[in-house]
Amino acid sequence: MTPPIRGFAKSEFGVRTQRAQAKMAKKGLTALLLTTEPEVRYYTGFLTRFWESPTRPWFVVVPPIGNPIAVIPSIGAHLMGQTWITDIRTWQAPDYDDDGIKLLAQTLREVTPLRGKIGLADEMESHVQMPLASLRAIETMLDGRALIGDGGITRDLRLVKSDAEVDKIRTAAQIADRAFDRVPEIARAGAPLSKVFRDFQAQCLNEGADWVPYLAGAADRGGYNDVISPATDAPLRQGDILMLDTGLVWDGYFCDFDRNFSIGTPNAATQSAQAQLIDATHAAFELAKPGAVISDLFHAMNGVINPSGKTMEAGRLGHGLGMQLTEWPSIIARDHTVLVEGMVLTLEPSVNLSGEKIMVHEENIVIREHGAEFLSTPQKGQVRIAG
Repeated sequence: MTPPIRGFAKSEFGVRTQRAQAKMAKKGLTALLLTTEPEVRYYTGFLTRFWESPTRPWFVVVPPIGNPIAVIPSIGAHLMGQTWITDIRTWQAPDYDDDGIKLLAQTLREVTPLRGKIGLADEMESHVQMPLASLRAIETMLDGRALIGDGGITRDLRLVKSDAEVDKIRTAAQIADRAFDRVPEIARAGAPLSKVFRDFQAQCLNEGADWVPYLAGAADRGGYNDVISPATDAPLRQGDILMLDTGLVWDGYFCDFDRNFSIGTPNAATQSAQAQLIDATHAAFELAKPGAVISDLFHAMNGVINPSGKTMEAGRLGHGLGMQLTEWPSIIARDHTVLVEGMVLTLEPSVNLSGEKIMVHEENIVIREHGAEFLSTPQKGQVRIAG
């Protein structure tokens, strides 16, 4: 299948900005201050791996009307100039005395009236990407303007994906599907788990991933102990259950799902656990329609995998997905976010096995007008055999 065109039409960023400005007006905010990679990229399209360097701060200001303003280190001016942003204000960074703070404060004063309120993300899963001293310095330079929470404006907008965003997530998932189909080429008894990890990442890249920021997994007999560990050099053995969980990126958007493999013929307990996981996933999938709430999905999965009601160690059974590996919301009993068309979620039930082992299964879905649609290829109730 031919992948979608990279990037977005300028009109998409215009719509995002206008929606943010409408929400700002309702909440009494006169500007948004954006400091993190996903926030900046959401409104500008500025996509770079340079965020891996912690040295330079990057800022974007969304004014009450008009297009966003970039306040960035000069090293990023050319790339930002390739986006739809035309007002790009720069300084030579790093500057040990004033690393863009005066320029940012000047910009905020310019677009915000006296006693105006400037929104800064402060809810769960957010952070401010600048030194504390810089944040305090900006507050003193605002001349009566206030930095306050943004009321979840950007988080709420990012919760619902456009068709173009969904196409990118689907493309990432299809790449991962193809890489998972090739796991039997690399996973066999005697192969070190660390080499399987490296080979799988290479398969993801060969199948079209831009990069593979996340890969976790495990291998052990009768299941595994956790789902977040890095690989060890321990060799795979006959009877092991191998789990690989990947978050690869295509054009700035993640997929996030895992697959279980048996080294040799799986036993009855393993097959039963896999079937239970698939049943739980499909139970939530059937309920995932506009108007349902996140907690509905949790209870649907938990009722299959955990009929006793005992608390699960993992805490949540899935989450949002998009520009980040995990996004709002979390699929937990206390989350009552209403499902709407365009939300992209993971469904991630887990089961407890004997010997304190577990098995996990994960799929990616998008909410459509009349129900959910799988973005990853849904698995059947049997563990794949490798090795």
